[in-house]
Amino acid sequence: MSTPTVRVAVFDYGAGNLHSLIKSLEAGGAEVRVDTDPAAAVRDTDALILPGVGAFAPAAARLAPGLSAMRDALQQGLPALGICLGMQLLFDASDEGPGEGLGIVPGRVQRLEAARVPQIGWNSLQDVSDPLLGESALDTAYYANSYVCRPTAEGEAFVTAWSEHEGDRFPASVRRGNVIGTQFHPEKSSTPGVAFVRAFLTFATSQRSAR
Repeated sequence: MSTPTVRVAVFDYGAGNLHSLIKSLEAGGAEVRVDTDPAAAVRDTDALILPGVGAFAPAAARLAPGLSAMRDALQQGLPALGICLGMQLLFDASDEGPGEGLGIVPGRVQRLEAARVPQIGWNSLQDVSDPLLGESALDTAYYANSYVCRPTAEGEAFVTAWSEHEGDRFPASVRRGNVIGTQFHPEKSSTPGVAFVRAFLTFATSQRSAR
């Protein structure tokens, strides 16, 4: 008997092209749907994707009507992957603009402390502890960001990899329970990045029966 296809909901903040992300998810065997309603995005799905395109304030505004529903679903174990801006929405708030994040990881989003901003291009991952990153051999990743997450002392416990840009060290990835965030774009990070996306989908499938 074949394993059912993993169902993935992508929450669309209305900020940009999701084509490359959706293509990488489908290549990993996922059945993908796109939701603009944050509460609907966490219903009848095996995993949630918070994509990495846009700015914090408008994304938080789109999230606000269903913020409690999404937060509750994540706290109850729904696997989720937040990419770039999506990872930033896992934190409390952002200096980029007003609005409330999901508060899964305690901390605030702040501008990179560097002369060259935005950071665009490849950067190495350091102190990697997430097994999904290790399995996919993802040690260098593609970034396109001006803001980074600054966890509180409590929030640092959830950091699973770090990167550095012009001396500014920041979380490359976080994980709390079944919720994973990456400041980099795995879908643009060559073969290891695609392998990481597939590893996440396999993980989400493994959690289906547990939930």
